Amino acid sequence: MTTLFHTSATHILRFDTIRDRLAPDVQLNHVVRTDWLDRARGGIDKRLRTEIMDAVGTARGPVLCSCSTIGGIAAEAGAIRIDQPMMQAAADIGGRILVAYCLMSTATPTLELLYKCLDGRAADIHSLPLPHLWALFESGDTEAFEQSIAAEVDVWAAKNGAPNVVVLAQASMSAAQEFATVDCPILTSPETAFRALLAQLR
Repeated sequence: MTTLFHTSATHILRFDTIRDRLAPDVQLNHVVRTDWLDRARGGIDKRLRTEIMDAVGTARGPVLCSCSTIGGIAAEAGAIRIDQPMMQAAADIGGRILVAYCLMSTATPTLELLYKCLDGRAADIHSLPLPHLWALFESGDTEAFEQSIAAEVDVWAAKNGAPNVVVLAQASMSAAQEFATVDCPILTSPETAFRALLAQLR
């Protein structure tokens, strides 16, 4: 048994699909707390921090938090932060790193994690905020959401030159990888994080 904390129910199918492919015998306990993201977008106060840490601390089995906005708090309580393995991979590639995100509340924790993973190594980091696309995700128009993210990444690369690596900071953005044509690795978080979760089980 493992426990996954989500701030969107759409991640249930995403992770069940990965589980079915990589470890069909593993039981996933999905906990969806959309209110955590709603509250965190205004800043994580003491009450929310305590609530998240208590939930993670009392969850069954290894824990994965699929929300990059609250991932740092969940990690303090022992959860796997969904973007940790991805950011480590981006730091190891180095060079010009393009970080795309659709929630502004994700920006600070995401970039702080990247710098931590770089551990003093030099890198040329560029941010690509795409808050205008989040409404597509919230309305359930996931294909338009994913294709629009890919188009924005391709436009950035056409104007600025291809980076060494693109990071799609949020799990909800991961399928955009399939549509982008930029000539470099595009990193996403769900599968790499799930593999880290399996490693804890074993």
